Amino acid sequence: MRLPYAPSSPPSQDPSPSTTTKTPLCPPTSEIYTRLLTRRAPHPLLELDLALLHSPPVADGWNAFLGAIRTRTTIPARWREVAVCRVAVLTGAEYEWVHHAPLAMAEGGVGEEGMRSIREAEYGACPAAEEFRGEENGLVGGLDEKQWVVLAYTDRMTREVKVPAAHFERLRGLFNERDIVEITATIAAYNCVSRFLVALNVGEMEEKGLG
Repeated sequence: MRLPYAPSSPPSQDPSPSTTTKTPLCPPTSEIYTRLLTRRAPHPLLELDLALLHSPPVADGWNAFLGAIRTRTTIPARWREVAVCRVAVLTGAEYEWVHHAPLAMAEGGVGEEGMRSIREAEYGACPAAEEFRGEENGLVGGLDEKQWVVLAYTDRMTREVKVPAAHFERLRGLFNERDIVEITATIAAYNCVSRFLVALNVGEMEEKGLG
């Protein structure tokens, strides 16, 4: 990483008040470490956590936000992980890909063909609805229609930010309002994650290509 990682255990005392302002909104650093460890359990803190912990309040807020995205939303992994992995591809976030491609396969049920589509699909590609009806298993390139629509939505949000009305209407025809909000929040959140990872070279991934 471009900075040294923060310690994997909390300091014996919080930083001096001369360098940080302690308020009710800024809990003790040890409590923040505990919250991060609780979310990661039974695994240790990740390199991402140790990068963020240079600023414990930022790490705390990040943990709460991403924890909600990952564990308190209702969208299934087969949509969520397609979006996260596509963000990783578009932004060159190898660290994000390494951690989420296995989840897309194990939790989201995406096969090898689908993972190739996530990696290699032309920007904004989204097969027409009738193409899926013509397939026995309802898949095109290893992904179903909803997954392709999520992938193309991810493309537009990540590269252009503004989503064309025609694509949003297709999204709206397939998902309910809560789904759309949670898919949108997931894409936005992992764009934030990927940019942090790449800028600081978290996990020393800069020289590696996507697997």
